[in-house]
Amino acid sequence: MANKNTESTRYYSDAHEKSVCKALNAWQTANSGAGLWTKGDVIQKEAKMLIECKTCMEPKNSFSIKKEWIEKNKLEMHEMRLSDSAVAFNFGPGLPNYYVIDEKLMKFLVEKLIEEKE
Repeated sequence: MANKNTESTRYYSDAHEKSVCKALNAWQTANSGAGLWTKGDVIQKEAKMLIECKTCMEPKNSFSIKKEWIEKNKLEMHEMRLSDSAVAFNFGPGLPNYYVIDEKLMKFLVEKLIEEKE
């Protein structure tokens, strides 16, 4: 059941995770991946991608990405036998999502964008 307490972090995290799922045609993990078998916040099965979501409870002009978030998500990605990972974040409720990806995935994205434009 979704958290309806608009003053709790879980409320905003849940809304953010759902927005990432909708944007990427992915599914939200139970309890933000706190279980024994499923990790991370969002999994895009077809792309074999694990996504960690971070959000703010109120709009902000800046957001710091912690290296430990990226490293933990990458470790959990390997544990789940997935091939890619990303950290999704936004600057507050209802604002667009942004993604932190590694160079391997960025090179792939650029390659596909070039192919599409040819």
